[in-house]
Amino acid sequence: MRRPAVLAAAVAALAVAAGAAALTGGDLLGGDTDGAAARPPAASRTSPARSLAPSALHPAARRYFDAVAGEDADAVAAAFAADGLVVDVGREIRGRDAIRQWAADEVVGGDYTVLDHTPHTTGTTLLVRFRPGGTGDGFRARYRFDITDGLITRATLEYA
Repeated sequence: MRRPAVLAAAVAALAVAAGAAALTGGDLLGGDTDGAAARPPAASRTSPARSLAPSALHPAARRYFDAVAGEDADAVAAAFAADGLVVDVGREIRGRDAIRQWAADEVVGGDYTVLDHTPHTTGTTLLVRFRPGGTGDGFRARYRFDITDGLITRATLEYA
């Protein structure tokens, strides 16, 4: 099983999560103590976009979440404009090729739960719970997608 290279966050957040796991007696990913955490295969995971009314999420945001659930880094990148920008907790990833690599390394295979969303004139802002690798409790984050012509032009991802 492939483990994400980074927990879609800064190293400091990883240290905090590891410390919290140590304090609670669990492991960082919430799996077995031997590290073999069970995760449903991509085909059996449901995109959080499908749990909402079809009109609830902007189609570009829905494509992003469907691509993550489907473990498809190419589709994640395709949800963005050619010169799209991801600002992941302050780190900038620009352009589809870089976004594709970021998605493959850090996002694809994770599970999202959309907790709230607020459409705005230039896109949508979502409160999500993200579980990297599809295991453990994950963390809450706020995603702001700026969308033009049906493509994400900027995704700002921050801890909530």
